[in-house]
Amino acid sequence: MFGTSGIRGPVGEEVTAELALAVGRAVGVDSRRAVIGRDPRESGRLLVDTLAAGLREAGTDVVDLGLAATPTIARAVSWYDAGAGVSVTASHNPPTDNGIKLWQPSGQAFDGARRKEIERHVREGEFDLKPWDELGTRTREDATDRHVAALVDAIDFDVGDDLDTSDDLPVVAVDLGNGAGGVTVAALSEVGCRVETLNAQPDGSFPARPSEPNEGTLGSLCTLVAGTGCEVGLAHDGDADRLVAVDSDGEFVPKDALLALFAAEAASEGERVACPVDTSLAVEDYLAERGIGVEYTPVGDVYVAEALGDDVTFGGEPSGAWIWPAQTLCPDGPLAACRLVTMCARTPLAERVRDVPSYPIERTNVEVRDKEAVMEGVRERVGDEGDGANGTDRRENEKVTTLDGVRIDTDEGWILVRASGTQPLIRVTAEARAADRAAELSLRGRELVENESE
Repeated sequence: MFGTSGIRGPVGEEVTAELALAVGRAVGVDSRRAVIGRDPRESGRLLVDTLAAGLREAGTDVVDLGLAATPTIARAVSWYDAGAGVSVTASHNPPTDNGIKLWQPSGQAFDGARRKEIERHVREGEFDLKPWDELGTRTREDATDRHVAALVDAIDFDVGDDLDTSDDLPVVAVDLGNGAGGVTVAALSEVGCRVETLNAQPDGSFPARPSEPNEGTLGSLCTLVAGTGCEVGLAHDGDADRLVAVDSDGEFVPKDALLALFAAEAASEGERVACPVDTSLAVEDYLAERGIGVEYTPVGDVYVAEALGDDVTFGGEPSGAWIWPAQTLCPDGPLAACRLVTMCARTPLAERVRDVPSYPIERTNVEVRDKEAVMEGVRERVGDEGDGANGTDRRENEKVTTLDGVRIDTDEGWILVRASGTQPLIRVTAEARAADRAAELSLRGRELVENESE
């Protein structure tokens, strides 16, 4: 039922009011108060109502934030002394989809054990429904102002040092993608930045561009930044848990480069950062020059968050999810936006990006009918973890790891084959320091999947 990013799927098929009711009842088993909210998708209104009904039937008081960014909802769990938070969102998925993501008071998404417990309650219909006089209440609150205040506190422009006056603050363009990320605009405006906005009207049909912000969907933002003298362009997905960027020349910043820059800014020599196994070698190389190590995790913000602590001081994913544990354990796109703007105030983004190495990396998706069976076949074909020549497709001097999917490290680069957590896809990522080798490795990865799909 749960993928790496919660429940997601087509509305009326995989995601229904019946499911939302059951999840609400299940979350209510162990939570006396819960915070809920949604992104702009119209189906979210129905799902929030049925979630709230299920929670209240379990005797759980509901704090309804209405339309809100996912990081606002995740942060609000502790603000309202709640046991859980529920975001009704499909994040960057198309408008046909919706979903449910659950949050702990720390801001971290529900881990595997808690997800399995919710699944068990739903599957077995094991709920604790209350009589009429013990039902939970439902109140409306707005946590946006508190989120804005937290972001303002995190912004440090060093006015009077690197900047002469507040008039010198960066000019910023923000593409909200018709999503719920208006908190970013509010925070940057409050500290004095001049902010140009694109697609700022929330609309869950995402009429201006697809919800996922990437190089192929941000043409208007690139044009706006290049043509108006903005220092940086920022873009969110529908629920604003992601943040990507465009430099002052209107060039899209590769997400792996953004990960390297955030990590180098957040960590000090001798510390480590957490990132998933599909992260570019360029990140590790860039950080190694600064004495910063890398802790690899499975793909998914919950796994990145689990790795944080002690000397692991920052976590990020090339998808555009960034976590500063001193603030919260949820990916906070607006916080990332504010942190990036402060970085650009000191050194232009384009200049920073030039210092990050760039290696050819190919990311492709293969649609399959049974992703679990395909992955099992790939594991058998490649062989066991570690070094050695077992497996029919294992080459000499290769190392295989199965932390998440199957990763093959070669002398020239690496291949990662893993199932999507939310869609019927196998994702193949390949990288090498030479373009021809990256293409060869990508082809090999795709052939591994296609041979098991026949």
